[in-house]
Amino acid sequence: MAEKVEKVGVKKKVGYLYFVDKKGNVACAKMARGKKKGKAKIEVVAKVGIKKKKGFLYFIDKKGDISCAKMARGR
Repeated sequence: MAEKVEKVGVKKKVGYLYFVDKKGNVACAKMARGKKKGKAKIEVVAKVGIKKKKGFLYFIDKKGDISCAKMARGR
């Protein structure tokens, strides 16, 4: 079960991938489609600066907030 970590309220645009970067900020990058490949320009959307805990997966939920879930390892 996922747990909400921080309320951010990011408005998502179609065609972009939203994620939590290494510094704990919300970032986005344009998704590659078909033959359009290469280095995607990463843009910081919201500076949050959360501290990540080991063994947890951090993601942007449907409401645009940061949530986390325990990773399933070593079954």
